[in-house]
Amino acid sequence: MTTSSIIAAQPKTQVDPLQEFKKRADGFHSVISLPQFETTTNDLSSTVKQTIADGDAALDIIGALKPSQVTLENTIRALDDAEYQIGLAANRLSLIKETSTNAALRDAATDAIKELEEWSVGLDYREDVYHAIKAFAETKPKLKGEDEKLLSETMRDYRRAGLELPKTERDEVERMRKELSRLTTDFDFNITKAQKPVKFTKAELDGVPADFLEQTKTGEDEHTVMANVTWHYLTVMDNAKREETRKKLLREHDNLARAENIPLMEKILPLRHDIAKKLGYKSWADFQTEVKMVKNAATAIDFLQKLKTGLQPKFDAELNEFRQIKVNETGDTNAQINIWDWRYFSNQLKKQKYTVDAEQLRVYFPYQRVLDGMFSIYQNIFGLKFEPVDAPYKWIGDLQLYAVSDSATGEPLGLFYLDMFPREGKYHHFAQFGIIEGKLLPDGKYQRPTVALICNFPSPGKDKPSLLSHQDVETLFHEFGHAMHSIVTRAKYGRFSGTSVPRDFVEAPSQMLENWAWDKKVLDSFAADYRDPSKKIPAEILSKLKEAKLATEGTRYRRQLSFGLMDLTLHTQIHENNAKEALPLSNKVLSDVFLPLAPDTAFVAYFGHLMHYDAGYYGYAWADAIAADMATVFENSPKGYYDQSTGHRLRTEIYEPGDSRDVNISIDKFLGRPRSITPFLKKIGIENASANGGASRTN
Repeated sequence: MTTSSIIAAQPKTQVDPLQEFKKRADGFHSVISLPQFETTTNDLSSTVKQTIADGDAALDIIGALKPSQVTLENTIRALDDAEYQIGLAANRLSLIKETSTNAALRDAATDAIKELEEWSVGLDYREDVYHAIKAFAETKPKLKGEDEKLLSETMRDYRRAGLELPKTERDEVERMRKELSRLTTDFDFNITKAQKPVKFTKAELDGVPADFLEQTKTGEDEHTVMANVTWHYLTVMDNAKREETRKKLLREHDNLARAENIPLMEKILPLRHDIAKKLGYKSWADFQTEVKMVKNAATAIDFLQKLKTGLQPKFDAELNEFRQIKVNETGDTNAQINIWDWRYFSNQLKKQKYTVDAEQLRVYFPYQRVLDGMFSIYQNIFGLKFEPVDAPYKWIGDLQLYAVSDSATGEPLGLFYLDMFPREGKYHHFAQFGIIEGKLLPDGKYQRPTVALICNFPSPGKDKPSLLSHQDVETLFHEFGHAMHSIVTRAKYGRFSGTSVPRDFVEAPSQMLENWAWDKKVLDSFAADYRDPSKKIPAEILSKLKEAKLATEGTRYRRQLSFGLMDLTLHTQIHENNAKEALPLSNKVLSDVFLPLAPDTAFVAYFGHLMHYDAGYYGYAWADAIAADMATVFENSPKGYYDQSTGHRLRTEIYEPGDSRDVNISIDKFLGRPRSITPFLKKIGIENASANGGASRTN
């Protein structure tokens, strides 16, 4: 592994903050590390070969153990160590695939990931390692806490991989899982590389902000909108007055990666179903949910269906309001709200009824002020300190690197990169990528985490800073919450570290932090007109913004539920004999739960969550219910969203443990009482759960 970066020689009198930070970690018996990124295709190839060789060697040692030799340290702990090292390589390759400015390197990283993941699948089927782990389990060791959980879940993983099946069946499951790994990597890559420039005249973009027109101008009367760039897409769909413009862009967006990914989906879904059946499950959804909070597909489907029913009156009322605005705007008394209309008329409702213009609010949210303001808040409530340091290697020129330490003790806790603006070939959405996870190393030192936020906020203009929408501000608070969850971890094992919690809980701590973006005191600490910082968001505008949010929440949430139900339906109903029905079925569910899709479109082909949130998208709603409840702890605290004792409790009871204990215990310890779904139902506009068919509890 090499890096092309050269750190400039520093004067002897100058202290390198990053080196000082690393040195300080020694005093806390911990390690601060930056990844050595591969910068050539040869580097990538070498990394895969070396990772596989080292992994095989580590597993050979475990596999050679005799039953009389097995201990905690040389079995499950050694296995966690080996998997951790493999994960370090996989994390780097994944980040390169999603962020490199070099197309050849992105392609090579994709191939490297496929090779590494296919090999990794085979690790579950190392019978020698399995027998050593099983031999240790059969000694009935008296373990506690994290050690006990590690052994229990390791044995569960072997069962779920099929190690208890006859060898011929087990070999077939292994073959199928390797094929599945290749196919899902291809599906992901097709989404990342999907691009679609859509040309419009200025007249066709009537209603779209002038700044956007300036940034997309490519000819005398030509503007090129990239359907695959999220903020391009949303800006047009929210603001373009011409229905044909919205319809045209939506059709292009909802057909991104169609040609490549629908054939893959028709292979992936039956393959998942077959694997689940061979392992003794009714469906892939049942297989996937077994290890999550929800426990089975039926409970997940029931949860979403009850929310769908509960939201029906509000959803109908909102659509009717949108329709009335469309009637007034078009003069067509028979006008209906189509899938390409809802964003625009939702926006118009906010402007007309609540005098909220999302575009005009952007002036209050210049990117750097928002970032600095959020940093100040998170440092305050979590007892942390963030310091910028120079990144020895940058994959993009404006990359930033920050060091995180405990503000009281000075203990170094980790590092985070910020890669915040869109570019060609980059990951299209918003996410935190783990690079180096927290873990207690074999030498007794603790490896502190390094993560990256990969986002796509509006790029700065010629004469203006990047101006965020209020929704962008929510997104930033959310994604940085994931970074906090990762960085302050204290979990002993890599598999339990940071955000390695059940997927239907992982979003809850971050979704909770979105509430900060709705608090007047919080916003006043950073939100100000970039042209005149003395101007804050007026209280009445924020009040109207909250009213407008609730007034359109039924529509937004029904759309979310459509994704979750589509995901679960595909993973319970599609199999080898009806694979060609995958696209029609996905379109039917999306249309039934939300709004009819545009004819001849394939939204699901660009739905990346189908790969790694497979049968798990319901988790956003499930986690949202927990998040709304958790937020009330801050709201009821003496200092509200600035309450340091509550922030400390969140850090110690939720973030630090990760999955080192049952997350139900962590949630209960943070809440200090039994969970309630009432705050969530109120948030989305279902005031009476029982009367409206809403879910009564989240577990």
